[in-house]
Amino acid sequence: MLLIEYPKCSTCQKAKKFLLDHHMSFTCRDIVSMPPTEEEIRQYLAWGIPLQKLFNTSGILYRELNLKNKLPNMTQDEKISLLASNGMLVKRPLLIVGDKVLVGFKELEWEKLIKISVKNISITF
Repeated sequence: MLLIEYPKCSTCQKAKKFLLDHHMSFTCRDIVSMPPTEEEIRQYLAWGIPLQKLFNTSGILYRELNLKNKLPNMTQDEKISLLASNGMLVKRPLLIVGDKVLVGFKELEWEKLIKISVKNISITF
């Protein structure tokens, strides 16, 4: 599991606590110092995540750049490049498990994904 987070974000802190409370093994990545790359974003899209869902629409930078009005006139490639250019534009946290991505922290969604991922673990002796 990969948790892409902004450590100062209270929602990200809740998500991390949730994973720890469920004894899940995961790696953390700071969304500011290592934002999702264009290639990663394209992979998320291929896995069924809508591009608009990846934007942090409640973020300060989103509002400062007036993206609510600009995004409708941008191409998909331009939007992907923009997201990859600054992690603060990306909704967080992101939880990547295999070929599944969860955007934001919704406890019921995370519980479901964790149960699925635990079932898929094979143990050999």
